[in-house]
Amino acid sequence: MANIRKNKDFNPNNCPVTHCLNRIGGKWKIIIMYGISQNVNRFSSLQRAMPLISKQMLVNQLRELEEDKILERIIYPEIPPRVEYKLTEYGLSLMPVIWVMQDWGLKDLKGELV
Repeated sequence: MANIRKNKDFNPNNCPVTHCLNRIGGKWKIIIMYGISQNVNRFSSLQRAMPLISKQMLVNQLRELEEDKILERIIYPEIPPRVEYKLTEYGLSLMPVIWVMQDWGLKDLKGELV
């Protein structure tokens, strides 16, 4: 069964900002990517780091990020199997965008921007 995402590739004017948001937009994807970049790279550790995300939403977001080649899912042949996530080169190319957002957020939280 194909995973159909509403409006995933909707970009009638071929806007680069819309294209970026189609990949990493939404409430959780950037937070997941940031966590994985900080070695919070297992499902259970991601759940602990983001207690407000439901298990199903985390599963869905990880699958979408993997489908978009932003994350790689690594299954270690152990008993029980261990699964970790890592950013692909493509995913790493998005981190400067996330770091700029982090810097802006820190400045705004401190009231430095108004």
